[in-house]
This record gives sequence, structure tokens and C-alpha cells, in this order.
Amino acid sequence: MPEILPIGGGKGGVGKSFVAVNLGALIANSGHRVVLLDLDLGASNLHTLLGIKNPRGGIDDFLSKKAATLEKVAEPTPIANLTFISSLHCSMEIANLFHAQKVKLVSAIKTLPFDFIIMDLGAGTNFNTLDFFLASEKGIFVCTPEPTAIENAFRFIKSAYLRKLKQIINLNAFNKMVKHAVLESGRGDLGSSDIIDIVLKYDPGREMFLRESISRFQFGFIMNQFRKNIAPDIGEKMKAVCNRHFYSKFQFFGNVAFDERVSESVLKKKLFALHYPDTEAAAALKNIAERLSQKRSLADRMSEVS
Repeated sequence: MPEILPIGGGKGGVGKSFVAVNLGALIANSGHRVVLLDLDLGASNLHTLLGIKNPRGGIDDFLSKKAATLEKVAEPTPIANLTFISSLHCSMEIANLFHAQKVKLVSAIKTLPFDFIIMDLGAGTNFNTLDFFLASEKGIFVCTPEPTAIENAFRFIKSAYLRKLKQIINLNAFNKMVKHAVLESGRGDLGSSDIIDIVLKYDPGREMFLRESISRFQFGFIMNQFRKNIAPDIGEKMKAVCNRHFYSKFQFFGNVAFDERVSESVLKKKLFALHYPDTEAAAALKNIAERLSQKRSLADRMSEVS
């Protein structure tokens, strides 16, 4: 099974695409087959970061049935083991996918024959973005140390968590009172603890199932554009808050230092982590990529033994 890593965060401009493309390149350099999927629908830019001027096809060909499978629209990049699927040629209305299109796309993503599938998501908390993020039981949140970015990251987490809880209740055999209270009441102020309380009240026998279902999710933070005048433990504090208030496991992957050469690398269409490997930011990205790669390698070895 591929390791699917959606990269989100809620706020635009925090560097989700930068993190996605550099992690993809570094993981590919370690020998894993990686595909980068541009799911910032309507605002595609991964091709620019990869130095690809005009992708030959992409998600639009798959959704319009010009291509039989999503794999057919993947194209190689200048980096060994790294493949790319673009959304550049999709219509401007692609950001408002029909439900059937979204289901088709998510199903196709899960069957792509790669070791890692890294999905670069757009900003905001619309249902398409949340559902792409929830296509995997793992996910990475990118934010910067600014208060607005941190606030939006927490809002994204709460929205994703709430949507997943509702999906679990909708797709499983919960009491009708639970489904009505959670799915049909129209309340916009429900939080994850509210939903747990509703299940405890109307269907207590299913509370453990709900907790176990949501506990399988593993989320990680990356603090991007980190400056030395910022408290170095801010990411750890965010992790602690989430582990205290949610029922899933959160971890902090590290701080990626602010570096003016990031803009230069984009202008030159060079991947920062490969073009400036001796920088503090590149070292942090390499460390994160190694942690992700090691987890995959360990899972593969355990699978072989079993």
C-alpha cells in the first residue's frame, strides 16, 4: 500500500507547495518511488517549482475520461524516482468538484502504484480540501509562526476532525438519534467533544468504536519560515494542545528556518533542498524526509517478515 501524505494547513502563503515538492524530491532521492499530486485546484503551481513549463496533461484528462487511469497522466520530472501529476490545465471551475468527481479522484489516488503519494492541497477549509486531506489516515499541517497562520492551522484541524467524525457516524450503524443530532440538526457549533457526548448519551455502546476509529489518524506539524527570534518550542506546544483536546496522535516534525534563498531558488526553478543542501532549512527538510522514509522502510520490512 502506498504511503499517502496530504499536506494542508488552512492559510495560503505558509509554504505548503514548497514543503511538498522538497520533501518529495528528498524522499525520491532515498530510493522510494514518489508521485507529487497538485490538488491546489484552481491555483496550481507545483509545476513551476519543479521547473516544468507546460505539463502535458493531468487531472483534467483523467476526470474527462481522456485517460483511463490517473497513473496515465503522471509524468516524469528531472529528479530520479519523482513523478508528477498536474492540475494546471483544469478549468477554473475545478475547485468546485462534483461529489462523484471527488469520489472518483480519491479512489484513483489510493490505487496509484508508488511508495509515497504526496498531495499538495489548497488553502481554506472547503469540503473538497478537507476530503482530500482525509483520504489518508496520515497528514501534515504546515504553518508559519505568525498568529494568523497558527489560528488557521487550528481551524483546519478542527474542521478536518469534525468532518471525519461525521463521516464515521454517517457510514456506520449508529443510533438514529445520534445521526439526527450530528448530521441533521443544522447546528454549526458542534465540536468533537460535543459529538462524543452525543454518542455517549444516545448510543453509549458505540462510543469506543468511534474513539478507536478516530485514534487511527496520525497528524504532524511542520513550522515553516521559522526565525530565530521566535520561541523554538512553539511547534511542540501546538502538538501538546492537540494531543490534549483530540483523540488522534499528533507529532511535531520540526522547524524549517526562514531563508531568503528560497525565493531565489523559485526564480531559478531549482529545488531549494537540492540546490542549497548545506543550509539550515535544507537540513531540516532532509531530517523530516528521512523520518518519513524510515517509517515506510520499517513498515515494508515488517510486511516482508509477516
